[in-house]
Amino acid sequence: MALMITDDCINCDVCEPECPNEAIYMGPQIYEIDPNKCTECVGHFNEPQCQQVCPVACIPFNPAWRETNEQLMAKYESLQAIAKS
Repeated sequence: MALMITDDCINCDVCEPECPNEAIYMGPQIYEIDPNKCTECVGHFNEPQCQQVCPVACIPFNPAWRETNEQLMAKYESLQAIAKS
């Protein structure tokens, strides 16, 4: 499943540069995560990097966007192919 940022976000700016897929962006009021780009860092790291650096722990898994590790890896591979073209 993809990750999401809750309203507890303090806009500290530490998560956005940590995302290897550029899935995190500034929304109207707080940072948001594009679930089409979020692979939970599968293919890059063993753990989601945004969760590791968030000082207020406001980045849980998004229950509305459920994906297996195989689906996350396929998404990672697709995003890498797009980046190379």
